[in-house]
Amino acid sequence: MKWEDLRKSRNIKDRRGQRGGRNSMPNFGGGSNRSGGMGSSLLWLLLGSGGKSKWILIAVVAFMLIGGGGSGLFDLGFNTDNNVSQTQRQGDVLQNDSLAADTTDAEYEFLSAVLGSTEDFWAQEFERYGLEYRYPTLVVFSGSVETEGCGFGTTQVGPFYCPADETLYIDLQFYRDLTNQYDAPGDFAMAYVVAHEVGHHVQNLLGTMDEFNSARQRMSESQANALTVRLELQADYFSGVWARYVEGEGILERGDIQEAMQAAHAVGDDTLQEEAYGRVMPDSFTHGTSQQRQEWFMRGFESGTIEGGDTFNTSID
Repeated sequence: MKWEDLRKSRNIKDRRGQRGGRNSMPNFGGGSNRSGGMGSSLLWLLLGSGGKSKWILIAVVAFMLIGGGGSGLFDLGFNTDNNVSQTQRQGDVLQNDSLAADTTDAEYEFLSAVLGSTEDFWAQEFERYGLEYRYPTLVVFSGSVETEGCGFGTTQVGPFYCPADETLYIDLQFYRDLTNQYDAPGDFAMAYVVAHEVGHHVQNLLGTMDEFNSARQRMSESQANALTVRLELQADYFSGVWARYVEGEGILERGDIQEAMQAAHAVGDDTLQEEAYGRVMPDSFTHGTSQQRQEWFMRGFESGTIEGGDTFNTSID
């Protein structure tokens, strides 16, 4: 990926080396009260809006330090308590497990370039429909971080997006873990991760997340998990749409799309569960299978537009 040629975003903050503060619970505001089905039309998809609902922390994948044999691997990305342990809550601060020096300036510049590219694309795409794209912020941290509305996050959560403060949070240790633990090397593998989290920001701005939060409150756990899969696959689709844009800009190099596809495979629920537990539990899926994640990324890449991304009213297989 020729990321050095991309415009660098200014909406990035460096919190590496800082300690995380005391955990705070998310501030749950009033929910949206709109009627109608999820994603009932392209008009709703593009023009939907609404008040803040029960915010949840959306992670690309929960990884490492699973411990105890519980369901943290599958629930962490949508746990309103952020899955912070009781021991962590009792402490005033958490010591970072990684140092700022572990992350190179080149990695930081890379994130800035990818974020800048997503800003350029989504601003252009929103303008097509007479909408204004509000840029998200990206916070680079090491070890632990306190958000402004989604509680407390750590390296173990993986990259995540907080709708309440419209911010992406990334510890670049995950960049190395993609290579060392998930067998998904390459800069475009990490670019896919960033674009996926930006996809959640797009959902937030379009009102999809409000509608999702409202709907899941009325569902059983397995039904809510199934709806969550559709939300995540739409973010994968949006990341593919962005990938099509950078291809048109001449930024992609040979093998880049395969890097993204390998990353999508690596963070599939079935792959993660099989590796962690030796079996899969489909009712607990919250992000989609490896095949689904790859397919929806490629659908976005092949389409290049937002129109084909309604994962809520079509078969996802």
